[in-house]
Amino acid sequence: MPSGPHHPTEAARLVVLVSGSGTNLQALLDAAAAPSFGAAIVAVGADRDGIEGLARAERAGIPVFVERVGDHATRDEWDEALAGKIAAYKPDLLVSAGFMKILGHRVLGSFPVVNTHPALLPSFPGAHAVRDALAYGVRVTGCTVHLVDAGVDTGPVIAQEAVAVRDGDDEDTLHERIKTVERRLLVEIVGRMAREGWTVSGRRVRLGRA
Repeated sequence: MPSGPHHPTEAARLVVLVSGSGTNLQALLDAAAAPSFGAAIVAVGADRDGIEGLARAERAGIPVFVERVGDHATRDEWDEALAGKIAAYKPDLLVSAGFMKILGHRVLGSFPVVNTHPALLPSFPGAHAVRDALAYGVRVTGCTVHLVDAGVDTGPVIAQEAVAVRDGDDEDTLHERIKTVERRLLVEIVGRMAREGWTVSGRRVRLGRA
């Protein structure tokens, strides 16, 4: 994961990775339509064809690309090919917006990557965070925006916001409330990173110029 000071002097170039419906992507597309956001989405990539996330990008006139794991003999070869596709757009920041594949060292070593997670990390990492939080019986959960490293939801935390667990919540109702917060927080943080820059020191991420 690239780290260190990042001090943009013009609109940041974003590449967004999606695997499904692309609701987080849509929130970023809407925000990036305003010049004051400070970032432009220059491409949207996916690991499969025929998804709404790619359709959203195409409707917005954004270039798209697909790199399927199954088209490669190994995950390492897929990671290398994906890194090459991303690099062609010269991004300042890579946003994983519901991308359901674990990125390898070639991608993570080449670009800073931002991701969201529907829990307050380090609690409840992994693919079933909302279900796990409900099963544990917590009264408060939330969402995390973090930088991605080689682990599973272990990268440095950039921002978090709490979401209360209500009596009678099931996985769907709780996840929908978390998603609402998640979209807003992702847009806020990506915009701030684009406009203000950021610095990584150990596990601390500081937004703004030093």
